[in-house]
Amino acid sequence: MTEARLNSEQRRALCLLAGAGANGVTDTIMLAQGVTPVMLGVLVVKGLAIVRSKPVRAGGKTIEVGRFRITDVGRRALEG
Repeated sequence: MTEARLNSEQRRALCLLAGAGANGVTDTIMLAQGVTPVMLGVLVVKGLAIVRSKPVRAGGKTIEVGRFRITDVGRRALEG
């Protein structure tokens, strides 16, 4: 696999994910930090991040909440 090249926006988004810990971070938090849904999608497609959805019960309803996490490939890209 070729080394991922990051632009400044991708690097910033990955740094946010790297600091989020093992539980990752929701898209809402990333959006509040100025990371667009398109950018999150790019990171996932490139294998730099993953998203896992989990049902959460809130206000009598069940909703799917996605949490983004950096991958090992993403961590290596930040180091490179």
